[in-house]
Amino acid sequence: DFWLRYLEPVAYKKINGPLPVEWETEVFEKFEKPYKREGAGLTLAFLHLEEDEPSREELSRLVNEAYMASHTYTADSITRETGTFHHFFLCNRLYLLNLSAIYTTGFECPDTSAVIPELETMIQDVQQIYYAFNESFPETPLKEEYAALYGNMLAFVRAQPAFYSSFDHFTFIRDYVNPLFSINQRMILEYRVKSRNMLDYSLNRNSMSIFSKSLYAGQNHKGVFTRVTDEGELAEIGRLGKMLFYDPILSGNNRRSCASCHKPEEYFTDTVIRTAPQFDRSGFLPRNTPTLLNAVHNHLLMADGKHITLLHQARGVVTSDLEMASDEEECLKKVMSCKEYRRAFKKLLVHTPQEKEVTFEHLMSALVVYYSKFSWLESPFDDAMNKKRDIEPAARQGFNLFMSKAQCATCHFVPEFNGVKPPYIGSEFEVLGVPADTAFTRISPDMGRYDVNPASETLHAFRTGTIRNTTYTAPYMHNGVFRTMEQVIDFYNAGGGAGRGLQVANQTLSSDSLGLNPAEKMRLIRFIRTLDEKIGFEEAPAHQPKSSIKELNGRKTGGEY
Repeated sequence: DFWLRYLEPVAYKKINGPLPVEWETEVFEKFEKPYKREGAGLTLAFLHLEEDEPSREELSRLVNEAYMASHTYTADSITRETGTFHHFFLCNRLYLLNLSAIYTTGFECPDTSAVIPELETMIQDVQQIYYAFNESFPETPLKEEYAALYGNMLAFVRAQPAFYSSFDHFTFIRDYVNPLFSINQRMILEYRVKSRNMLDYSLNRNSMSIFSKSLYAGQNHKGVFTRVTDEGELAEIGRLGKMLFYDPILSGNNRRSCASCHKPEEYFTDTVIRTAPQFDRSGFLPRNTPTLLNAVHNHLLMADGKHITLLHQARGVVTSDLEMASDEEECLKKVMSCKEYRRAFKKLLVHTPQEKEVTFEHLMSALVVYYSKFSWLESPFDDAMNKKRDIEPAARQGFNLFMSKAQCATCHFVPEFNGVKPPYIGSEFEVLGVPADTAFTRISPDMGRYDVNPASETLHAFRTGTIRNTTYTAPYMHNGVFRTMEQVIDFYNAGGGAGRGLQVANQTLSSDSLGLNPAEKMRLIRFIRTLDEKIGFEEAPAHQPKSSIKELNGRKTGGEY
């Protein structure tokens, strides 16, 4: 696994694919249509053997495809990589990220009683790889401090209980995996390690902690102002973005702003109503207003993954007939009718020399710069993992449950606790069987990802969002059906929609009960609350820029509805 997952991840999924079929949209292929990958190998073979009537033919296919895929690793394109030291540190980085996010959760090990024994075996075997590497590449060895800490980690695992629900995931990651990651990152810099693998596309080699908000780049949060690095200039762009965020001039009727639905004081969502009213107020939008916090840490945006960039998302909302009902040309014309906006944006043209005039993209980029600045703040849990503080024992126990018995971590991955898992190049979708109401009379009619990529596996599938700041972002799920965290945990504990009797043939969540007792549910919530970030919200702008179009000058900051 140490070598194969990094050197050839497509073939690896034939050897140990966790799902029969996955639809991929990776960060470096966002502009292509989602493509289908079929899994095979050990996990699927194990699961097939547990079916009521396993097929010899299907079992043979799963094993044979894994066997054939293994030959990929004898190809010259793979074996030549082992002739340099570069590949080793990059394989090791992915290995450490997976130690924190996947290997202790049962994500690829259906027999949960084997998770920790397999972990111990893996750590022990990788230690042998380390010894061999130091012999082969004595000029770029693993540092002694790394080897010593790694040996301590192996001793820690050997001293732990053998079942993953009793394993101390918190201490394992905080005291061993994260510090090892930091040392490996320093070696990558010191040895000037070079990558030719697209798996490294979004990872930041300057990030010294897994629990740093700069660990990976999910989105370009500057839009057309990508070249701007000066903090003063970015602050000016953000100031304009803030004014536009509260300005209903962006809407078709000049009465609705971004802040109408994404209320900054409510963590950039709307906690009052289940879904916001449509633009013409004839009905309500089908989906709950998502928080904009940490949107930059997703590769695909919206519950169905419809948008691939923050600019696409902003444009989609402004031009949607159901949301702000404007169009690009009219919107730009109105904004530029305001002297304050016009002067400020024209000054910024120096940063986009390819554009001679201010464009709609300049406006949307300023919006993104504004709200994205709230996505880099860390939580008490991040501080604890970075050894800046501690958290209460109940929260630690809740994290250990999250990583094991509660099975949350098989979809909400460390460190963002969203659907972006190592090596952080794509966003995952799940079919949970979310109901239309709390009585579970029927499944939500929203088809989710199916509307973007029609396939049997994507029907009612939704992007896995982050659980950061959930204390402040109710109601929950794509349709806002649940008002409390207790309701959400009860939903998962019961096995999702299928576990509550709904017909969800393609549900990816297990329909079996998790068996969580009231005390365990409470500890889970105590942990989730440690992911609330220290957001410093700001006052709304004191005024709206005056327009040369007289009828625009009565608009209200923040909109009217």
